[in-house]
Amino acid sequence: MNLSAADISPPDSPGQTDHRFIVETDRLCKSYGRQQALADVTLQVPPGTIGLLGPNGAGKSTLIKCLLNLTSPTSGSARVLGRDIRVWNRASREKVGYSPELDSHISGMVGCEYVTYCGQLSGMSFRHARQRAHEILDLVGMGQERYRSIDTYSTGMRQRAKLAQALVHDPAVIFLDEPTNGLDPSGRENILRLIGSLRRELGTSVVISSHLLHDIERICDRVIIIAHGRLLEHDSIEALKNRHRRIVELAPAAETGRYLAMLTQAGLEVERLSNGRLRVESASDSIEWVLELMRTHNLPPAEVVTNPNALHELFVRALAIGPNRT
Repeated sequence: MNLSAADISPPDSPGQTDHRFIVETDRLCKSYGRQQALADVTLQVPPGTIGLLGPNGAGKSTLIKCLLNLTSPTSGSARVLGRDIRVWNRASREKVGYSPELDSHISGMVGCEYVTYCGQLSGMSFRHARQRAHEILDLVGMGQERYRSIDTYSTGMRQRAKLAQALVHDPAVIFLDEPTNGLDPSGRENILRLIGSLRRELGTSVVISSHLLHDIERICDRVIIIAHGRLLEHDSIEALKNRHRRIVELAPAAETGRYLAMLTQAGLEVERLSNGRLRVESASDSIEWVLELMRTHNLPPAEVVTNPNALHELFVRALAIGPNRT
């Protein structure tokens, strides 16, 4: 059953709040003894579907827990939906949803009972929580399983149940920590499709943590890349691809030999392709200076095709960064 925002009843109090940024941090740090989990993370994140990307142990879960006030930062500050996390109250928590990486259900509860209970914890009356539990379980594709014990759910069902409890109280933003962990390819595809629809269907902003680039690239507008607790990149996916494109294919607008001579003289690796285009690779982080070079020589290309693997290459470089480098 497919529901839209119009099909879902409002909660006891409005969850949607208009804010320019859903998350703001200023030099946020978190240490566990000598281990620094987050180091000077400064962000301003607008509404949307945002990927929090990094290898295992990068600090993604720690960042989410700091933003939700589940653990206290060592230093720095953070605001979620415009409110300082240090002065959060119940009303603040009612505006956010959270699906942790590990199972969080209460043993013995059936699906509908669990989601209803989570709605009550978020400030809803039993009547509204129960009603919305049914609606949200339908939305996440669990309507047929709502009266089964969660103990009997498959991994994919549990991920959907966790997503339902994060959504039941109509939050303005939800944080999903590794929501595709343990799923087979079909299960991952279904969960990603569901998460990708939340902004469109409910107007909910989503921050999704993952170490899987493909998952993030599939459904997110923006990406935050961290490694060893340090912020490496934050921008729209398209802007990151353009900024870090090192390889492009050019369609020459004039005699190909003139382009070859100019580009190789500039120290670039150039390959002539069978389709008449030139494949150009820059050793620097960006190809922009190459395009400017061609314009300077009055040889602008007729067409430029960005390397589709630019974000993958950026992520690979992030994986190679050591703990003491930025």
